[in-house]
Order: sequence, then C-alpha cells, then structure tokens
Amino acid sequence: MTTVYAAMRDCFRVVDPDAGTAIAAADLDGRALESVAVHPDAPDRVFVGTFESGLWRSLDAGETFERVGAEAIEQDAVTATTVSPQDPAVIWAGTEPSRVFHSTDGGDTWERREGLVDLPSSDEWAFPPRPHTHHVRWIEPDPDDPDHLYVAVEAGALVTTHDAGGTWEDRVPGSRRDTHSMATHPDAPGRAWCAAGDGYAETDDGGETWTHPQDGLDRTYCWSVAVDSGDPDRVLVSAARGAREAHTAGRAETYVYRREGSERWERLDDWGLPLGEGVTRPVLAAGDPGEFYSLSNRGLFRSDDAGGSWSAVAVEWPERTSDQTARGLAVLA
Repeated sequence: MTTVYAAMRDCFRVVDPDAGTAIAAADLDGRALESVAVHPDAPDRVFVGTFESGLWRSLDAGETFERVGAEAIEQDAVTATTVSPQDPAVIWAGTEPSRVFHSTDGGDTWERREGLVDLPSSDEWAFPPRPHTHHVRWIEPDPDDPDHLYVAVEAGALVTTHDAGGTWEDRVPGSRRDTHSMATHPDAPGRAWCAAGDGYAETDDGGETWTHPQDGLDRTYCWSVAVDSGDPDRVLVSAARGAREAHTAGRAETYVYRREGSERWERLDDWGLPLGEGVTRPVLAAGDPGEFYSLSNRGLFRSDDAGGSWSAVAVEWPERTSDQTARGLAVLA
C-alpha cells in the first residue's frame, strides 16, 4: 500500500491515496511545519521539523508526536530533515542558523556535525527575508554512499561531505547558490537533480560539476524536483518567476514542468493539476514507477502516467490551507 505523508504550513496528514482518506491527522498545536522525513523500513517513525519548536517524532505513523533532540539541537528552527536510505536509524536534521545534526539511534540522541560554517563561502551566506541569518534548506543523502551528502544552505551554497559530516567541501563552480530541494536515484549513481531559486541544475559526477539544462523552462525560480522511480531520465520540477509568485497566495503563479531525457522542458498545462494564478509552489514527490504526487494550497494530486494526467486525492484540509504553502511531502510506495 502506498502511503503519503503531507505537511502544509500548520497541519499534517498521513494519507492512503487509493482510498482517498487520511489515516492520521495532526496539527501539532498549530506549529509552523518545515519538513517531513520517513523511511520505508520504519513507516511508523515519522519526523517533522518545525520553525519555532524544534524537531518532532511520531512512533505511531503520525497519530501523536513528541519533541526530540531538544538538548542537543540548540536551534528551535529545524528547517530540513531526512533519513538515510541505507539505515532507517540514521536521521539528519538542519537548522537556522545553519547547523547539521545527526542521530544514529532513530532519533533518541543527537550530535552536531561541526565545521559547516567554517567553510570559506560562509561569509556570503544570507537569507534575504532575514539577511542576518541563513539556514539549511535541504539535506540529500547519496543512495549509493551513506557518508556522502549534499547540504543546501539558503542562501549561499550547496556543499557536500564524503565522511558523514566529519569534514565539509565548499560549493563548486556551476553549483546553484539558492538550492531549495534535491533528488537522487538509486539506479543512477553519481546523478543528482537540483531545484533552486537561481535555476535548475543537475550533476552526473556526484556534485563535482553541474549543468543547467533550462530550454523550455520559462520560469526559473525553482522550488521542488522529483525523479521518476522507474526512469531517472524523467524529471518534474515546480517553478515561478520569483519568490513572491511562489510563496504568496494573493500573488502566486506557479507551474510544473516535465523533462524526458535531453528533451526540452514541457509545461504541464491543462492536465488536471491546478497551476498558474493563485497556486503556491507545489511540492513534488515520486511514488511507484510512473507515479508522481503534488501538494500545494489547492490540495494533494496524483499522476499515474508520469505527469500526463492528474487527479485529486480527496483529503480534507482546513480551509486556512488555501492561503498556505506546502512544506513537506514524502511517499512510501
């Protein structure tokens, strides 16, 4: 059974998309949600990062949550979370200000991975709405190497580690400076895909070099990227003209694009997925081969034909979410 874990700004749902029902629904007392992480080998253990209240864990598939890591994670803003593909007990968390923490026991205890802010480019890191600070927006583990991770700092750098955060390697020429999300693929060693405020990028050598195929991508403030689990040459990305058009419901105008192999990007207009005016930037995720999910202020949608057509997953969201942005989306197929 496919299970979808979906977070809007202040509410969380665990969804059975085939039945169109919420298996679990939690609002975490209205906390500002930032990220969601779960592993297929431990589907009941769900992590949700919040902006003002730290990291929360559920041990019952989202029915209830408790805060974890409060003693070790000094920051209340946990802006990124992920679970190692190789080991469901290894959890990673990123914060504002930019710090990286990890747990090797399923989230019971946490340790800070030092040295991130000692990189030479860190003097240039700044988040425009709060220019005095910056944060870890995304952590993407390499499915081929548990010690290799990509860490996106918003805004300023996409950095890497090859020893699980023991040491850090600074941004390289060609990498994006404002990465919002990334994707990797277990059948495509060395490849990674990047959606950033300064455009789309991809690598086939583990992040040593990056290319920027943007032909057909008429909006380049990219937010979310997903890769078909059955075909790493099929990529979806959501994008707007700028931050206001992506994040602000009253001014929003965002779209989703698809790229097959080396072909140009194709905008998914009129294919059943709400896009365009009034739609805040969708968060995308891949399910089974050929299956994609999209979450925005218009709801949760699914495609079973690689983005060719979409249908709504009938989940009840509070009316207030029509003015919100989607914060996290994870799919266990």
